[in-house]
Amino acid sequence: MTQTREARRSAAVIGAGPAGLAAAEVLAGAGLAVTVVERMPSPARKLLIAGRGGLNLTHSEPLDRFLARYHPAEPRLAAAIAAFPPAALRGWCEGLGQPTFVGSSGRVFPRAFKASPLLRAWLARLDGLGVALRTRTRWTGWEADGALALEGPDGPGRLRPDAVVLALGGASWPRLGSDGAWVPVLAAQGVAVRALRPANGGFTAGWSAAFAARFAGTPLKRIALTLGAERVRGEAMITREGIEGGALYALSRPLREAILAEGGAVIRVDLRPDLDAAALARRLAGARAKDSRATILRKAAGLSPVAAGLLREAAGELPADPGALAGLIKACPVRLTGLQPLARAISSAGGVAFSALDEHLMLRARPGTFAAGEMIDWEAPTGGYLLQASFASGRAAAGGALRWLSGP
Repeated sequence: MTQTREARRSAAVIGAGPAGLAAAEVLAGAGLAVTVVERMPSPARKLLIAGRGGLNLTHSEPLDRFLARYHPAEPRLAAAIAAFPPAALRGWCEGLGQPTFVGSSGRVFPRAFKASPLLRAWLARLDGLGVALRTRTRWTGWEADGALALEGPDGPGRLRPDAVVLALGGASWPRLGSDGAWVPVLAAQGVAVRALRPANGGFTAGWSAAFAARFAGTPLKRIALTLGAERVRGEAMITREGIEGGALYALSRPLREAILAEGGAVIRVDLRPDLDAAALARRLAGARAKDSRATILRKAAGLSPVAAGLLREAAGELPADPGALAGLIKACPVRLTGLQPLARAISSAGGVAFSALDEHLMLRARPGTFAAGEMIDWEAPTGGYLLQASFASGRAAAGGALRWLSGP
């Protein structure tokens, strides 16, 4: 390029998570002078923590099924994800020297498994593109002349970029930077923001003291959960306050909405989803008469101690009839009484309403300012869907900014 850095168009990205860094890469790759502002001491802290047990980047299922995971926001996210689908994300990783693989569940991971090698390679690429990273600096809004107001180690500051991408996250894991402090700032500008709620979080269940003391921290493996017409298989974890885990996360939205609307919700837990009720009843009927109920549940029904404990917790006195007992094992009712706090959830629901954005993710109330990532009102279960939409929306917002800067 023949232009100097001073003469180039500039962009500011607020937030150095996956969405923000993805936006910065697109903007810098197009020749803009890009500054990324991050309030934490280092970028992408939530990504690093999430990747400690294996960084689940995306999922390998067909795109139509993949997009359905974002219901009801699917129509508004479809274009961004179709423009940067899972295959493109994997190719991007390969370009950073981080090959990927598909696990047995269809989830996609970097071969290094952790987030740190990928993040180091990504930051090196951004540095090579001339992206400036300002850490320990909080964006606090706009000044009267439209400049971005900043608070950093050296006191107040300001930026006057030609375009802005906001990628500030939701309000889960506030200690890692996503604290929702941006909500009143945007609301004051007339931007519609839906209340931030926990997504992919735990639920309270009102266990007895004895059950909580014995089984808190114990996993429920190979179960299926039913809520209305929806049924999912997976695992869950008993906590002192209630229950959490992947099977619950897949039902996070309808469970949350039911609890907020009605004060509670009942899920049916199939403790033996690999065995139909008739076969289970035959096994129970064939148990030795001298066996205790605990032995029958363990040997004939194949229940773990925590599964048997949940059965008693939910039903109290267990039926003697094998058919009735089998029916209870196949549909153990568990009443969920509330939501675990947002700060303990994996992700957030709510955020900037799609009605406040145009088709290129620009804020209607602030032309030239775009939103990306989890701060927008969408949600998805764990399994790679959260990161995929963050990457894709970050790139889409950057594309919208470039389109806006190019004029009509």
